[in-house]
Order: sequence, then C-alpha cells, then structure tokens
Amino acid sequence: MYVVIVYDINVSRVNRVKKFLRQHLHWVQNSVFEGEVTLAEFERIKAGILDLIDEDEDSVIIYKLRSKPKRETFGVEKNPIEDII
Repeated sequence: MYVVIVYDINVSRVNRVKKFLRQHLHWVQNSVFEGEVTLAEFERIKAGILDLIDEDEDSVIIYKLRSKPKRETFGVEKNPIEDII
C-alpha cells in the first residue's frame, strides 16, 4: 500500500518523529512523508508513531492508498521523489 503521513508535532518531539519516519518513508516536504510499505511495515510505523507522540497534544494523519498516486507539484519541490533509486 502507498501511504502519505502528515503531522503537526510539538517542537520537543518533532525531530524524533521525523528521524523515525525517515527510516521508513520518503520525506517530501516539511511534516510530510510518503512511500510504498507492506502491511507489516505499516503496523510498525503506526506503533512507532504512537510511542513517540503525545496524543493529547500532537496530530498525525495517515492516508492509505492502493497505489502510488499521480503527483503534480507547483513551485520548488523540497525533496524530489525522482531522486530515489
């Protein structure tokens, strides 16, 4: 499955969440990650996020898609996905 994760995390935790997500997904923009994952990887990502965030203060949204969506970018792309080998 293809996932897109967006988040709004307290500054005291944001670097830990970003570092964790970089191990599993491609960083595309501030507070946005995406990539193809297996169901097992998806479950690990969810568990890892829940371990790192404060559910009373932070917000994480995960979009699950069946396949990689067609992307259209306007302006400067922060971290082009085409760079991935």
